[in-house]
Amino acid sequence: MKKRRRFKQTLTLEERLLRDSEQLREQLKMLGPGPARNHLLKRIQQNETAVALCEQLNVPATRASVQTLRG
Repeated sequence: MKKRRRFKQTLTLEERLLRDSEQLREQLKMLGPGPARNHLLKRIQQNETAVALCEQLNVPATRASVQTLRG
């Protein structure tokens, strides 16, 4: 059986997503209109949405309501 490679993340998910968005924005500056640019824009939007959701889930009031729903 193959063993999984495991490692600890040194940055939070939000930090990794924000860094990825910054790198994508740098790449975006070099591209003209077209499908590649649209793909980068979509990835940036997805990263920002994920960060917003993480921030909402980290609010203490939301945590209490999620725990209540779980039972």
